[in-house]
Amino acid sequence: MTTNKLILWDIDHTLIETGGVGSEVFRDAFEQVTGRKIEKLADVTGRTEPIIFRETLAMYRIEDPGDYFPKFIQAQAEGYRSRAEEMRRRGRVLPGAREALESLAAIPDIHQTILTGNPRASAEAKLSIFDLATWLNGDTGAYGDDDAVRANLIGIARQRAREQTGITFTEKTTVIIGDSPSDVEAALKGGAQVIAVASGSTTVKELKSAGAATVVDDLADTAAIRRVVVDF
Repeated sequence: MTTNKLILWDIDHTLIETGGVGSEVFRDAFEQVTGRKIEKLADVTGRTEPIIFRETLAMYRIEDPGDYFPKFIQAQAEGYRSRAEEMRRRGRVLPGAREALESLAAIPDIHQTILTGNPRASAEAKLSIFDLATWLNGDTGAYGDDDAVRANLIGIARQRAREQTGITFTEKTTVIIGDSPSDVEAALKGGAQVIAVASGSTTVKELKSAGAATVVDDLADTAAIRRVVVDF
């Protein structure tokens, strides 16, 4: 076994689905901060929250006085917390996600954290709502409010993990697990291995075309996920 692996988990459509609550929370928080009603938001798949927020502002020609996004982050996280029961009812933990997290956590040399376009407050709310935070070290993760460019988040997570563990994680020992071409692109540009999971809206073929050498249909085969991670 190659020791000391840093596993960077995406959240949405990799570990969980919100059942539509996520887009509703975004819209409500956006309207709360800007005072404008909106019917749609910018494309969200694989993108970081600052980009989605800025493009939604542009769609409605709303000028940002400079403090909208920090206020939005707070409102969004509170929206998730206040609708926790609804999200558990409408959303779900994706097949095999909990088992994969638990299985990898049992390997002493593996460090699991988050790499997501969500702001940290919302990421933590989602993981808490679905009881997934136990196996993830949120302090060493990287989030949408750290950097709008997903590939840059890899270096941030590696630095935080090194500061906490004393271990220097490299391109070969850093693994992103995510569902979108943006996760694959981040791994290729930011320097990491990638396991692409076709559990979102992107097909196996599309994930391979994006450059992922390892693609699985979902996380249901815990032993296979564990084997792939160990063998990298």
